[in-house]
Amino acid sequence: METLVGTELCFPQLVNTSCRKTIHPHIAAILIYILLSSISLLTVALNLLVIISISHFRQLQTPTNLILLSLSVSDFFVGLFMIFQIMLIDGCWLLGDLMCSLWLILSSTIFLSSVGTMVLISVDRYVAICYPLHYFTKVKPKRVQVCVCLCWMFAALIYSVLLKNNLQHPGRYNSCIGECVFDMNYIASLFDLFVTFIFPITVIIILYIRIFCVAVYQARAMRSHIAVVTTKVTVKKSEMKAARNLGVVVVVFMISVCPYYCFVLTSQNNVYTSSSVTIVIWFFQFNSCLNPLIYAILYPWFRKSIKVIVTLQILKPGSYRTNVL
Repeated sequence: METLVGTELCFPQLVNTSCRKTIHPHIAAILIYILLSSISLLTVALNLLVIISISHFRQLQTPTNLILLSLSVSDFFVGLFMIFQIMLIDGCWLLGDLMCSLWLILSSTIFLSSVGTMVLISVDRYVAICYPLHYFTKVKPKRVQVCVCLCWMFAALIYSVLLKNNLQHPGRYNSCIGECVFDMNYIASLFDLFVTFIFPITVIIILYIRIFCVAVYQARAMRSHIAVVTTKVTVKKSEMKAARNLGVVVVVFMISVCPYYCFVLTSQNNVYTSSSVTIVIWFFQFNSCLNPLIYAILYPWFRKSIKVIVTLQILKPGSYRTNVL
């Protein structure tokens, strides 16, 4: 029996079939684990604060914030699932093939729901800025909740179909024991690229160009003291500010996701191992930690909510009526 000299195996008892560990310098490995674990915990904690804030305080339960709540839920799970990504730093998956398939499907579903939520944010701002008279009649909390649920259901359905073979035959595409990979054929990969990147990014760009044009038009009209003609009403400054703030969230998201798809488009095959895309995946996942930090910088209500939550005033009766705006 031939043994591997100078290497460590994921499963030492399976000499011929086990995957090899990725060896890192000891100090570097410790620093990587501490850094990534800290990012994971911070992502979970910050997004949990956003979820509690919007869910608890009645003032914050606006249609726009309900969409942000959906984004925070997906970001929360991204931070939670980062634990599994940390496990793969040494190149070994120790939880079995079925757990690998479930993790890949759930991670993909969460990712697509985040993309869909970004589209909903853009649509929300588009209606608020370009059709302000119709916003409060068309965009209602119940309708937003339905749209958010449909977004998550669509994401779950898409990846249940695209990754069906991985779920039906766990470990089918593994080259050794301890590997966690997935595979999609060429047609499925093209469909995935269109649904998760090309179509949503195109929609987001078109909507924000339209928002930008309306904003520029109104700014010029106000400078020249001419009444704004579009829709016979001037868009509120608060709506424009909300569009700007959410635009920051959308732009940061696009910057985070583009490297991953650049890798996908330049990849020579359709099988992606966890180790081969580690950097771009971590770069995208870090966006989930940035979102609540952006809220803390741009939204006073989030800072006030955190103060109420941290000081445990949220436990007082009637605290859901607290003025946090």
